[in-house]
Amino acid sequence: MTHGRYASIPEHLKPAGTPGSTLLAIERKKASFDTKQMSEYLYGKEYLEKDAELVALLTSDTTGAFDKSNWNYLGRTEKFRLALKKDKRIAQLAREHGWDRETINHVESLCDFMGPFSVHRSMYLTTIDNMGTEEQKETFLVPALRYENIGCYAQTELGHGSNVQGLETTATYDKETREFVLHSPSMTASKWWIGGLGRSATHAVVMAQLIIDGKRLGPHPFIVPIRDPETRKPFPGISVGDIGPKAGLPGIDNGYMLFDHVRVPHFNQLSRFAKVDPETGKYTPPANSALTYGTMTYVRAGIVRGARTVLMRSVTVAVRYCAIRRQFADRDAPKFEGSKPIETQVLDYTMVQARILPILAKAYAFHYTSKYMYELYESCMEGINRGDLSLLAETHASSSGLKALCTIEAAEAIETCRRACGGHGFSAASGLPNFYNDYLPNVTWEGDSYMLSQQTSRHLLKQMRDLKRDPEGTPRSFTSDYMRHYFGVANGDENAAATRHEVNYSGDLHDPVWFIKAFGYRAAWLVDQTLELRDGPSKRSWNSILPELYRCAKAHSQALVIYNFAKAILNDSNLNSKPALRTVMQQLFLLHATHTMQQEGAEFISCGVIGPKQYQLLSNKSQELMASIRPQAVPLVDSFALSDYLVNSALGSSKGDVYEGLFRHALNEPINSSRWDVNVEDLETLEIDDSPALAKAKL
Repeated sequence: MTHGRYASIPEHLKPAGTPGSTLLAIERKKASFDTKQMSEYLYGKEYLEKDAELVALLTSDTTGAFDKSNWNYLGRTEKFRLALKKDKRIAQLAREHGWDRETINHVESLCDFMGPFSVHRSMYLTTIDNMGTEEQKETFLVPALRYENIGCYAQTELGHGSNVQGLETTATYDKETREFVLHSPSMTASKWWIGGLGRSATHAVVMAQLIIDGKRLGPHPFIVPIRDPETRKPFPGISVGDIGPKAGLPGIDNGYMLFDHVRVPHFNQLSRFAKVDPETGKYTPPANSALTYGTMTYVRAGIVRGARTVLMRSVTVAVRYCAIRRQFADRDAPKFEGSKPIETQVLDYTMVQARILPILAKAYAFHYTSKYMYELYESCMEGINRGDLSLLAETHASSSGLKALCTIEAAEAIETCRRACGGHGFSAASGLPNFYNDYLPNVTWEGDSYMLSQQTSRHLLKQMRDLKRDPEGTPRSFTSDYMRHYFGVANGDENAAATRHEVNYSGDLHDPVWFIKAFGYRAAWLVDQTLELRDGPSKRSWNSILPELYRCAKAHSQALVIYNFAKAILNDSNLNSKPALRTVMQQLFLLHATHTMQQEGAEFISCGVIGPKQYQLLSNKSQELMASIRPQAVPLVDSFALSDYLVNSALGSSKGDVYEGLFRHALNEPINSSRWDVNVEDLETLEIDDSPALAKAKL
């Protein structure tokens, strides 16, 4: 029987041993909880119904715009062409079905290959919405929502990325003409890496240094028309194009752009927060400079949510495949004369469990943290709309720190899961190699994650200085609360932590509250030690303490993840009303907490939260928890409710048809359609023709 387009295998051949579908069915029967109930708890019934509806719509679409089956066999140009077709089709369906932006984002996440409109839908629309006046929204946002204009967000330059203050592109105000003149004074001032700019965008939000009367006033956003929507030709003074192949994301046309004294009207400076008087050129700065980074804060919140999905998807592939794959026999298993040893499920090897089960727990931990980050962002934006900026600093610091932590750990998790899948994890059919390449930019875009953590550390040092100077006058927040506990400052809680000189947590490895205190104390201790280096007698330079500053931000972010996970265990009435769910969720929390504490053991021991003996107990506790979670592993990844359309992996299929899927992928390979001439005497790479004359035709 013929399979695929180019090759065939005998129909009667089947995988040896127990079918994968049967093995997954056995694993699913081990569940101590209802996976459907867990899915509804995580997402809500309405979301799951919408997800199923959208998957059905995409997979039944007859245009081919959402077909992923040939993706691995396409070149860069073909992938860009398909991604553009997909984005156009999403726009058509959005108009047809009246989708809101949230639904469009949901659809795009299911498609899984980002396209040239991705930045238009996210950063371009968000920037105008957050930073434009009502009149500017009417002029720029409304047509953009109808896709009459396609936008991008032009901030990063060839010579400057994370250092936004160092951007070279200038926007000089001309009072006589009431125009801003955008100019690129050097090659390194070229906008670079801008998603959607290469071939698609007609407009850009350009971040440029505002100059009035020779004075530089920092980067500000300007709406700049780039191309004629009809002819697609760049406007005069603009040099623009695609930057070429990248490690991943082939469907996005990342571009470059240079300006040669390009003029835009005064109206094109997004002026909700910072204004330039059209007549006098008088500049009115924003109430808080961080307001100008609202788009990046929003995107970073989205990146935290994306890290959750990355972990879910990667560990789903690894857990399902390792539950099906059998390799070697346990050398200590009983052997019977004349019988062949039964090979062990890969997931039963404790070394495999030690690699992927902590990732499974972390996926659940990041779920709660992503909810927190969005709630914090929305509360902050509501406050800004009321003129209340009190949450701005905490939101900016949390989004920066969590973006750094989550992207670094998510990227590492994809690779860990790929390796756990052995040799087949290297195949594009597993989904993991392409997924890894496409996810990697998250670690560096919107700020290199190591550099970005400095923004969190700066906030932490300021918070501790404020608490030391005026403990009672410092506003309450997650950060100031754990620092108060560190200092033993009573704030109405009689059970406040002991003073920093007398800390001696007994360490109940079953108690979420203890872990909250322990992670908070360690974070505060690191900040205090680093502040002493900075402000103490040595007066260390900022650059000389960057490793310490990174550890502060990491510890703070880990404490935030622990806090939000523990808070659900302790206070979520929806979870606590479902004993079976709560039991397994507490096991996941404890595994995440003990495993993280184990990894960061040197700091926990150094600050006195635990001692060497207790550190040893952490390993025992982690192994005990993994043994408890192992039977629940497949049901727990099933609870993520990821469709096979999204997972898009032969190894991670919910059906368990691993080996059949690998063969389907192989048989669809276009290179199998020809017989290749490997005669070393002929340097032409020619296909052998099947005609009687055996004529050769060039590729």
